[in-house]
Amino acid sequence: MTNFVQILTMFSKTCEYAIRATIYIASESFAGKRCGIRDIARKIESPEPFTAKILQRLVRVDIIKSIKGNGGGFEIDKVQLKHIKLEQLVKAIDGNDLFDRCSLGLHDCSDKQPCPFHHKYKPLRENLKKTLKETSLLDLISEFNTGDTFLKL
Repeated sequence: MTNFVQILTMFSKTCEYAIRATIYIASESFAGKRCGIRDIARKIESPEPFTAKILQRLVRVDIIKSIKGNGGGFEIDKVQLKHIKLEQLVKAIDGNDLFDRCSLGLHDCSDKQPCPFHHKYKPLRENLKKTLKETSLLDLISEFNTGDTFLKL
């Protein structure tokens, strides 16, 4: 568990907010509701303009949908919840850096020319990538909706 907690600190703050917003939107969508930007920003404790930029990025990559007009808001198709993986979300916000970069920030780090932490970090990075690839939004909201996990919402 300690390794997983340490790995989570590798996400950017923007990515953390994106994950929280997406879980909230997914949970509301599962219940048949749409979320407005004000509500989302308030729930994830993020400034509204910052939240709007995050959501725009997620709309562009088809993770969430933006519905205009009266009764509009943000939603995720219920059928898509099991197909959208956390890896897609992380890549949409932080790119591939989490999966590719050296933990010490060295440009030349590789298996052939490793940094001092390379061989300890590589298995953690591979495990994280596997976990993110296997974890769907449905997995996350199922545990959230039953109260087995929580978000500060």
